[in-house]
Amino acid sequence: MGSSGVQIVCVALSILGLVGAIVCCTIPRWKVSSFIGSNIVTALSNQDGLWMSCVVQSTGQQQCKSYDSILVLPSDLQAARAMIIISCMVSCLSLLILFFGADFTICIENEDVKPKITLVAGVGLLVAGLLMIIPVSWSANNTVQNFNNPLVTQKMELGECIFVGWGAGALLLLAGGLLCCFSRPKSRSSGGAARFTNSNPATNKAFV
Repeated sequence: MGSSGVQIVCVALSILGLVGAIVCCTIPRWKVSSFIGSNIVTALSNQDGLWMSCVVQSTGQQQCKSYDSILVLPSDLQAARAMIIISCMVSCLSLLILFFGADFTICIENEDVKPKITLVAGVGLLVAGLLMIIPVSWSANNTVQNFNNPLVTQKMELGECIFVGWGAGALLLLAGGLLCCFSRPKSRSSGGAARFTNSNPATNKAFV
């Protein structure tokens, strides 16, 4: 597969990762109620996200309420808000840079500059992937710790957004890694033959 094909694949992976990051940021499914042991009441289900907390009844009715203050949130969700928003912004910027420097576009005609531009886009996607995976893993670790803590009465499990976030981060890292590997300047050869010049004028002297 040529560099153009790899870049098209990276664009598709980046778009999927960006969509996953947006879904993870907006949908309140980071933590959901767990019904185990004596907690068998399934009439109500709690769902927590980055921006709001929802209560879903068994009839399908859902009531959501935004958090009153950012200070009431645990530290992992506070960091996740900032890091995921930055990840979305970096992903969009990296996609824009990639479109300018890709081989299948004619925005920039200088072939020596295009690999450098795609390399910058690849680094940006790597950063965006890390900014996506870190808060998701942090929140998942805290949720598992609280689930195994016997002092916590209300058990919460990992929501769908945790797994979507892992997938989105992996796609962004894969796209960035491919771009960094294939963003190499094209070598220019002159037919494979090296030219040598004789700069010694003494070879043309006549000896008596």
